[in-house]
Amino acid sequence: MNSPSETQVKALDPVFAEMSAATDREVWEGIPELTTREKILLCLVADVCQQTLGLPFETHVTMAAEHGLSADDLRELLRFISYDSGYPAALAALVRLVDIERERGLAGPVGQGHPLNLDDAGSPIPAPIRQAVRDLDAPFADYMDLQSRMRGGMRRISPRERAFATMTVDVLYQTLEESFRTHVTRAIGTGATPDEVRAVVRFSAQFGMTKAWRGLWVLNALLTETGTVSA
Repeated sequence: MNSPSETQVKALDPVFAEMSAATDREVWEGIPELTTREKILLCLVADVCQQTLGLPFETHVTMAAEHGLSADDLRELLRFISYDSGYPAALAALVRLVDIERERGLAGPVGQGHPLNLDDAGSPIPAPIRQAVRDLDAPFADYMDLQSRMRGGMRRISPRERAFATMTVDVLYQTLEESFRTHVTRAIGTGATPDEVRAVVRFSAQFGMTKAWRGLWVLNALLTETGTVSA
């Protein structure tokens, strides 16, 4: 990882900088199952969830620009995860993103958003999940339907990337039951292999090792239950 923060971290603490560099090599070179683009997106998701919007977020936004992700791509990512991370957390990241683009002279958005479906009564969420949520609480089900409809027209972040993003939110928030099962199932439905979904959880270890450890326990049990464990 070419981190613009390396010199700054060394100035703060050279031993911490060495530890951080070794960790970067482990997760950026040692997890080939994920693309560089996917890894950058997951770093940004972690920054939003953990509100690490200073040097870490600046580093990842800069990396995104260096690897071809546009300002519109980053805004779609923030819009996408806002319902899982929470709208206030995503808004704080959006404010900081605009500041970073201005401070570093990065290209801003050109307005390539997506259409919103605000009025329809449907939802792209699978019917069994919708019904289970409606049985739990009907007004909450209406809220979930709206959130899913508003994201149905997104095209800049792929279905695989969106599934990996929501898995990462689950690991970092430790929501490892209903939503994690749904998001892992969605990832496998996009063609992701068991090794690739494990890699997503493993990549999140840099943002909290014990959370990733617990995530792997739950993931392996889920893969075994569904018969999708790799040989």
